Amino acid sequence: MRMKNLVALVTGGGRGIGAAVAAAYAEAGALVFITARTQSELEKTTSEIRAKGGHCTPLFADVGSFPDCKRVVDLVVARHGRIDVLVNNAAMLGARESIANTDPDLWTQVQNVNVNGTFFMIRLVLPIMLAQKSGSIINTSSGVGRRGRAGWGAYAASKFAIEGLSQTLADELEGTGVRVNVINPGPTATNMRALAYPNEDQDRHPTPEQIMGAYLHFGSMDSKHENGRSVEARDWL
Repeated sequence: MRMKNLVALVTGGGRGIGAAVAAAYAEAGALVFITARTQSELEKTTSEIRAKGGHCTPLFADVGSFPDCKRVVDLVVARHGRIDVLVNNAAMLGARESIANTDPDLWTQVQNVNVNGTFFMIRLVLPIMLAQKSGSIINTSSGVGRRGRAGWGAYAASKFAIEGLSQTLADELEGTGVRVNVINPGPTATNMRALAYPNEDQDRHPTPEQIMGAYLHFGSMDSKHENGRSVEARDWL
């Protein structure tokens, strides 16, 4: 119960890594809130967590919408008066296409969800955590957010932005009691991975549940003195 009674908000919590984070946090004793744009996925993940005795509240929301993000944060604060952990996991892959051929509207959609959505949630949660003088923000990166690769233009650019946003925020948070760290899940057997590599054998990769060590570490007080790190989830396997 290393996260007992901590209030955790996980975006993109309906499936894949987000759902695994929500389940792991609930099992560790956290009071979990999850957001997603697909109601059926929200309900499925919530039911599975509650069936095991965990606390989970589903909140339908599009993180690319600032009003949606504000509604979510207001609801969590109204319920518990605090937010201890924010996991920015929601992301959009977009088309695997060269930059020269990327549709501008699709580019904008990817940046809106992956970058703006992360900023919106941070901007709303940060004043709460600063007032508490405690809190953990966990942002999700990618290998292509550290070294660009052909065909990953929009997604890679968004993840490079997450790395830069996190570094800047970490510098601003020094000495406040609030911390921000970045996790790169690495190749993981998820729907997004299958979309990116349709011909790949997904059994070669760990499941989302198998890479939860890093998320538990940075979500719990085990990491209370760690700020500004960018780590590989596989290091916790």
